[in-house]
Amino acid sequence: MGLFSKPIKTLDDLFVHTLQDIYYAEQQITKNLPTMIEKASDPQLKSAFQQHLSETENQVRRLEQVFQMHGQPVKGVTCVAMDGILSEAKEIISDCDDTQVLDAAMVSAAQAVEHYEITRYGTLIALAKELGRADCASVLQQTLEEEKATDAKLTQIAESRVNKQAI
Repeated sequence: MGLFSKPIKTLDDLFVHTLQDIYYAEQQITKNLPTMIEKASDPQLKSAFQQHLSETENQVRRLEQVFQMHGQPVKGVTCVAMDGILSEAKEIISDCDDTQVLDAAMVSAAQAVEHYEITRYGTLIALAKELGRADCASVLQQTLEEEKATDAKLTQIAESRVNKQAI
């Protein structure tokens, strides 16, 4: 049990904790994306990051909606996994001198973030359904689809442009 979180004794507790975890993670992503937008030199990558920032802000609002729907206060709990992914991304980004290699590094880092989000939203949807909360699952499904689309877009940008330019 974390210092400021309650024990997880039921599936509902796990659902709420996971919701709090991804809420914190999405907030951290929102704080970090502007730096990636600023540093991206490839126009398609910059545009993808800008679009995803807007999507992420909407995803935060959706999570707040799910908290309300589930009768829970809106709050996050520290997500050590996301903090680690973002810390590693910052380190890699700071080590890149070449702008084209930097773009490739940022795609790699962004996909690590996307993959974490995809796992979290998939889990939340499964838990919501098990708890009889198809309404919550439906809202979360919208975000899962966006995360998968962002991952596919990043793959396309990496394979068609960014990785080739970094050689």
